[in-house]
Amino acid sequence: MSTQKVTITTLGALKARGEKAVFITAYDYPTATFADRAGVDMILVGDSAAMTMLGLPNTLGITLDEMLVFARAVRRGAKRAFVIGDLPFLSYQPSDECAIRSAGAFVADAGCDAVKCEGGARVASRVRAMTDAGIAVMGHLGLTPQNLAQLGGYRVQGKTRADAERLVDDALALQEAGVFAILLEAMPAETAALVRDRLRVPVYGIGAGPHVDGQLVISHDILGSFVGDISPRFVKRYAEIGRGVEEAIREYAADVRAGRFPGPEHCYAIAAEREAEIRLARHDLAHAPSTPVSTSV
Repeated sequence: MSTQKVTITTLGALKARGEKAVFITAYDYPTATFADRAGVDMILVGDSAAMTMLGLPNTLGITLDEMLVFARAVRRGAKRAFVIGDLPFLSYQPSDECAIRSAGAFVADAGCDAVKCEGGARVASRVRAMTDAGIAVMGHLGLTPQNLAQLGGYRVQGKTRADAERLVDDALALQEAGVFAILLEAMPAETAALVRDRLRVPVYGIGAGPHVDGQLVISHDILGSFVGDISPRFVKRYAEIGRGVEEAIREYAADVRAGRFPGPEHCYAIAAEREAEIRLARHDLAHAPSTPVSTSV
C-alpha cells in the first residue's frame, strides 16, 4: 500500500486500471486514524453523523457548524486518505453563493479535499458554482436521504428502465457541471452499471452492487456500533463493537458495585512509612471531637 496522499488523480488512475476504490465514513479522530492506517482511499464525513453520532431520526437536523466539527476531527486523523465533507441539508440548496460558502468552509476551515452534495440536474448549477470556485465536488444520486419525503422513505431507486435512464441523465448533468465522481445509493446492480458505463468520472456505490468503481460503507454499520433499528440489506457486518462496548461497561459496573474495582493493582503506591502517616491522619480526623456549630447572630 502506498503512503502517498490520495488525490483526484489517484482516484482516476484506480478507475483506469480497473482497481476498486475503498471508501468509508468516519466522524471522529480515532475512526479516521484507524481507517487511514488500514489503507482506505477515501473517507466521507457523512451527514449520517446526524443519526450515528447525534441520535437524530434522519439526516435533516444536522447543521453545517456541527458537520465542520466532525470534519476537523477526521482531517486530523486522516493523513493519506482523500477526505470528503458532506454538505448538510439547506447548506447549498438556497443559492450558488450559499453553496460556495458552505463548501469553502469544509475545504478552507476543516481541511477537506472535496465536498459531496445530493441531487441531479436540479442542483447542477450549484455544482457548477462550487467547481468554478475551485472546489472539488462529488455528486450523489439514487436514494438521497435529504429528499426522503419526496422519495417516499428509504426505497430502492432505479428499478425500471425509465427510472434508470433518468438517473443516467442526472449523472450526465452532474458530470457536465464538473463533479470529479458520483456516488450511487440503493439501486439494482444493473442500474448502477448502466450509469457507470455512461460516465467518464469514477462512479462509487453504497448498496449499488459490484459493477462500480469502488464501494462506500457506513463505518457504524460494518462495525456493529450503530444504535438504531436501520439495518440495510447491503451491509456486511465485520465486527460487533456495540455489543462488546455494552458488555464491557456492564462488567465494569458490576465490578464497581461489588468492590472489585479498583483493586490494589489500579492504585498509586507510596512508601510504607508515608502511607502509615496518612493512615494515622485519617484515624486522628475520624476520632477528633466535632466542632460545635455557632448559633450566634
